Amino acid sequence: MHTPQDPLVLYGEVFHSRLLLGTSRYPSPQVLADAVKASQPAMLTASLRRQTAHADTSPVFWQLLKDMKVPVLPNTAGCHSLQEVITTAEMAREVFETDWLKLELIGDDYSLQPDTLNLPAAADHLVKAGFKVLPYCTEDLVLCQRLVDVGCQAVMPWAAPIGTGQGPVNPYAMRLLRERLQVPLIVDAGLGVPSHACQVMEWGYDAVLLNTAVALAHNPVGMAQAFAHAVTAGRQAYLGGVMQAQTSAQASTPLIGTPFWHQA
Repeated sequence: MHTPQDPLVLYGEVFHSRLLLGTSRYPSPQVLADAVKASQPAMLTASLRRQTAHADTSPVFWQLLKDMKVPVLPNTAGCHSLQEVITTAEMAREVFETDWLKLELIGDDYSLQPDTLNLPAAADHLVKAGFKVLPYCTEDLVLCQRLVDVGCQAVMPWAAPIGTGQGPVNPYAMRLLRERLQVPLIVDAGLGVPSHACQVMEWGYDAVLLNTAVALAHNPVGMAQAFAHAVTAGRQAYLGGVMQAQTSAQASTPLIGTPFWHQA
């Protein structure tokens, strides 16, 4: 949803939406296009490695991305080494004609957990090569700080492993991360329902990136729109200032002016 008075700013560029959308696993290209139209995301992610693996469908997919006229965020999904990341990033920059890059360096094939040991080095190389790097990472505070230290102007921690739809599995770590880091934080992976997106936005996260929760919904178009509304609602709640939770009941109306027999 558009938020012209409260834009998302990444690497000095302004985006009038706080929702980013993935482009894989949709029932059809038309459903993807309709979901994008309904949710109006800031960016669309696309994997060069995975799309070029299906040569018969790639031309249709590339044309669809162009027709939607939404900025593309290429990613390095499927990469397991620094050299794979670098090669894929350079190819993506040429194909998509953009310096934007979602950095993925996978360390475990089962959980698809990022390679936390080598991720900062990969980010450092890409930042120095002129990329606007958005690194996919865990919610680990030290890792995220290292990514900021090497020049990442935004970080993309997961809420839970990719595709699980569990929502924030470590609320304490995620809220601590938001408290300690001053750069934009985009929740990437693990959100399953719109209330998850609303929750992390209420905590002060700057945006969310979704794919599976929308693409595999019974009605992807309706779900994309629901997530867009949830992101906006969560952001407005954060800006409005959420009340502090209380351990006991608090009267919502004052006793002043109430007849004395009602005060007994």
